[in-house]
Amino acid sequence: MIYLDHAATTPLRPEVRDAWLAAHETIGNASSIHGAGQDARRLLEDARERLAAVLHAQPIEVVFTSGGTESVGLALQGLWRARRAGNDGIVLPDGEHHSVLDTAAWLAAREGARVVPVGIDAVGRIPAPAFAAAVGSGAIALATAIAAGNESGTINDVASLAAAAGEAGVPLHVDAVSAFGHVPVSFARWRGDAPSGAGLVALSVSGHKLGAPVGTGALVVSRTAALEPLLHGGGQQRGLRAGTQDVAGAVALATAAERAEAEREDEAARLGALREEFLTRLGDALPEAQLLGDPIDRLPGTILLLLPGAAGESLLFLLDQAGIAVSTGSACQAGVAEPSHVVLAMGRSEAEARQVLRITLGRTTTPDDLDALLRALPDAYRRLGR
Repeated sequence: MIYLDHAATTPLRPEVRDAWLAAHETIGNASSIHGAGQDARRLLEDARERLAAVLHAQPIEVVFTSGGTESVGLALQGLWRARRAGNDGIVLPDGEHHSVLDTAAWLAAREGARVVPVGIDAVGRIPAPAFAAAVGSGAIALATAIAAGNESGTINDVASLAAAAGEAGVPLHVDAVSAFGHVPVSFARWRGDAPSGAGLVALSVSGHKLGAPVGTGALVVSRTAALEPLLHGGGQQRGLRAGTQDVAGAVALATAAERAEAEREDEAARLGALREEFLTRLGDALPEAQLLGDPIDRLPGTILLLLPGAAGESLLFLLDQAGIAVSTGSACQAGVAEPSHVVLAMGRSEAEARQVLRITLGRTTTPDDLDALLRALPDAYRRLGR
């Protein structure tokens, strides 16, 4: 199988697997006060410090979670529950991941939240002026924004969005799941000198996008943030996430983050070159294909293609039969025959939003993999046309 769906999940790194298994050899609950417990505690806190260093955060700000979706849920629901009296607005750009959209919809339906939408532009970017207007519109409880589009790959100007939220006195959550490990992510730089409890106060990351195990992730929470926990009992992690902590998972996540950051610049250059060569050759072989998203300021390994007249799901199945794994959009919507909400938000028609393929490269991707895709994709497209 040629695997070109790294944005959905990416293979476990061998060095991460080794660190993960080795950490399981330390027996003890990190909350216990005996020697075994303290051995586990040292491993846990070392992992917290290592991850904080990669994210440019303070160790106390790192809350380990079970992944990106939990991190998003804790951030949005936690900020909502801790909001100032009278504030009922949630600033929500149109192209967010479904973990964000669905949490906001739940808060609107169950808690009376007022969603304040922000449209994205034709390349999938959140316009900073529109975002600033939304966070400054009054009675805003919280705002959220994605650092880089999980479908389009377009990179947002997080520093500007965070500055706008800070100036408006609004707490901001940033979904950095797709960005972390691929482009620079700095909690401290993005937060800047924002006032207490405003600007960037929460940032979500996930392990299995970096080569860590599924079920690992973190939420960086500013020391000044007002955030209510979702779970109670035990008081672990500043009282923000109760429960016995996954020491081995934390070690694996920290190891993956360090490795991804160490190779990030070189890997971005490698994947960017592979992407550009693929697009050039695809233009010759299949001129109908259109690249969506920003052509330059994008995640290095993300390719979102519009293939006019061909159902994305049908192309996916034909490529799968050829031994090539790609997707039609976010894996969280897999199996649901719906048009891409991101492509719709970029101003495309519903028909076009059903005619997309997302091809995502990763550290195991080789030129031979893309050669195989270049042989299979034009043939599959023309078979559908016939």
